[in-house]
Amino acid sequence: MSDDLEARIGRVAFNADGLVPAIVQQWDTREVLMLAWMDAEALRRTLTSGRVTYWSRSRGEYWRKGDTSGHIQIVQGARLDCDGDAVLLEIDQIGPACHTNTRTCFDSDLGRDEVGDRDLHPVIG
Repeated sequence: MSDDLEARIGRVAFNADGLVPAIVQQWDTREVLMLAWMDAEALRRTLTSGRVTYWSRSRGEYWRKGDTSGHIQIVQGARLDCDGDAVLLEIDQIGPACHTNTRTCFDSDLGRDEVGDRDLHPVIG
């Protein structure tokens, strides 16, 4: 394992459970596809293999996206947010990203409700 890789993983602020949220985005369209969780080993596997590996909180095991579905995620880039507590994975998604067999997990609209009725932008004049 390269010291550089370990230094990059060392910059991540994992939570008390040793996990970090990974926001997954299609690299060319910037479409947000899903959110999953990673520990240091899942991140290490992802960065070294070029295929995304996650930690399943419900099953307590690693899973590489697409191994059973064929809907693989090929890493195009990885970024760390300013606080170090979230990872952005820029990927090329082959097939649907969501376990419900849809392109994105973010296809349920909550609407704008009251936010849409507020004047959030002051008039400049």
